[in-house]
Amino acid sequence: MCSNDDEYVSEEDVWVLYKDREEWADVTPLTQDDGPNAVVKIAYTDAFTDVYDYFRAVVASGEMSERALELTEDAINMNAANYTVWQYRRKILKHLGSDLKKELAFCREMIEMNPKNYQVWHHRRVIVDWLRDASKELRLTEMIFSQDAKNYHAWEYRQWVLRTFKLFDGELDYVDRLLEEDVRNNSAWNQRHFTITQTTGFTPDVIQREVHYVKKAIEKVVNNESPWSYLRGVVQHCDGRMGSVGDLENWCRQMYEGGQRSPYLLSFIIDLMEDKMEHEPDLRPSVLKHCLQICICLATEHDQIRQEYWRYIGRNLSHRFGA
Repeated sequence: MCSNDDEYVSEEDVWVLYKDREEWADVTPLTQDDGPNAVVKIAYTDAFTDVYDYFRAVVASGEMSERALELTEDAINMNAANYTVWQYRRKILKHLGSDLKKELAFCREMIEMNPKNYQVWHHRRVIVDWLRDASKELRLTEMIFSQDAKNYHAWEYRQWVLRTFKLFDGELDYVDRLLEEDVRNNSAWNQRHFTITQTTGFTPDVIQREVHYVKKAIEKVVNNESPWSYLRGVVQHCDGRMGSVGDLENWCRQMYEGGQRSPYLLSFIIDLMEDKMEHEPDLRPSVLKHCLQICICLATEHDQIRQEYWRYIGRNLSHRFGA
């Protein structure tokens, strides 16, 4: 088998078209209907056209046989993103009562060749759900992440596996390892938030623990947006003032007074000051003045690409707290 029709022809001594196969003589191929005036007709290879003409014929007749299953494999090898082929393959598998473990092996081959293909990940999800066996699934995603730690489809699939089969034990440890390898891995930060949300939730103790954890990560690389975004997500679960959690207000002030001007630090300081003005009205004049100064610094120096946004934030804060 191969990933496309050109490779198929080169890897096999002879690729016999379906129209020339004796065992398919009883099937009349169904050609693709591009309409009477096709504007941009795709230049399919003869092998591709042949396989899909026979696939359309099989679907039209409703045939669900071993040879039809083999045909879907050839069609998938030529275009792994064709969701209709995958869907019909599942119908055949269920109808024949096929060996689903064998299907998982085929699916893994397709994932290794097409790791960012939504259809193949969805197919595996359905097969694993039928089997009710996810014993190999976390390891599979880890293998994919070793090649691309930010593969969205693999992360989405892993989250489905964790939720469906309650396999969260050890997940935070796995995320820790990923962040130790790359503290900028925004997918790992997202997974950390997902895991806590699905397990303990953000209790006061968990919030304190996570604030401490993320502060250490930020101190390694201050100009890294991912942990700052995670920090925002954590403090949103606070009942009281944001700045009181993990002594965030003093922590940010020390970095600022030490000369740090990361736009992510400055943006977070604005959030802290906005929260402070909401909870302590008597301090609004002095806090607002400092807040507007930071907005100007962001607009004119540290985050110029979003200068209009920071000017808007300044106007909005003045309108809300200036009176």
